[in-house]
Amino acid sequence: MDEALLRSLTPSVIGVLVRRGADFAAAEDAVQEALVEAVRGWPDDQPRDPKGWLVTVAWRRFLDAARADASRRRREDLVDQEPTPGPAPAADDTLQLYFLCAHPSLSPSSAVALTLRAVGGLTTRQIARAYLVPEATMAQRISRAKRTVSGVRLDRPGDVATVLRVLYLVFNEGYSGDVDLAAEAVRLTRQLAAVIDHPEVAGLLALMLLHHARRAARTAADGSLVPLAEQDRGRWDTGAIAEGVGILQAALARDRLGEFQAQAAIAALHADAPTAAETDWVQIVEWYDELARLTDSPVVRLNRAVAVGEADGPRAGMAALAKLDASLPRHAAVAAYLHERDGDPATAARLYAEAARKAPNLAERDHLTRQAARLNARRDR
Repeated sequence: MDEALLRSLTPSVIGVLVRRGADFAAAEDAVQEALVEAVRGWPDDQPRDPKGWLVTVAWRRFLDAARADASRRRREDLVDQEPTPGPAPAADDTLQLYFLCAHPSLSPSSAVALTLRAVGGLTTRQIARAYLVPEATMAQRISRAKRTVSGVRLDRPGDVATVLRVLYLVFNEGYSGDVDLAAEAVRLTRQLAAVIDHPEVAGLLALMLLHHARRAARTAADGSLVPLAEQDRGRWDTGAIAEGVGILQAALARDRLGEFQAQAAIAALHADAPTAAETDWVQIVEWYDELARLTDSPVVRLNRAVAVGEADGPRAGMAALAKLDASLPRHAAVAAYLHERDGDPATAARLYAEAARKAPNLAERDHLTRQAARLNARRDR
């Protein structure tokens, strides 16, 4: 039984049910029940048309639930609407669902959280980590969002900015986390760029392409992380880099700067450097200043501290870091790197070990643990 196939079909099946009259919460519940039935039955007998099977079973589950609460007349009307089994339309409803989840009745943050959970396939823990909030807080936010849209006709799509934020977070989780969603986020952003002419849509697509171009070099053969400075730049996808830079230049020429364009400009400067030593860190700091002005994000300021450390020396980087909350994710890792650059391996080793204990995924934890062990071994010689 192909679990990846089930995951990829879920948004489209939900979309079919929504178009046929189900509200989003009921459609999601019905599809989840159909998926459970698929897990039980498909290992022995997978249907020739998996999507058609899921649509049929999910719609029947929706009807069963509706019959329990509706009047006789309403029940009879819903029975008449039941589709006959057969091949389902091949249309891709995923991007439409992103817009529907960004419903005007929800706040932007709630809309993003709901879409990431219901359509993007991320766990509550992953979403909470992206928002820098406790998992319990995010669980409550998602539950409130579901209650808000329950019974609401999702016929008024939300705004582009919310959808862009969702796609950005899905890509980030797919790029560095436990769920491989990066390529799907790129695909959907391409679709969005084809129908919406906006510099920030183009900026997000450029950002994704420039980061995705480095993906093959980000891990070693044993699965361990390879830092940017140590990556084999010959393994970078030069075609994707050229495409991303071209899209970014066209977007910047419109003089409507946004955060995704600024992030893409930073990624382009990294991609343009023949070696790590030739990176234009001064210009990267300038772009981080623009990004901080646009977002006032503590994560942006954390990354800026690294860039300042490269451009002006580790002491300048530590001074920038000292202005930030030490509880920020990856704060200890940045501090460790800057202390090592400043010639203090003992403090760096301690901070690397501390960062490893707080790492959000196994690959990052192992990388930080190896960094601490490397410095400790050097001191013991």
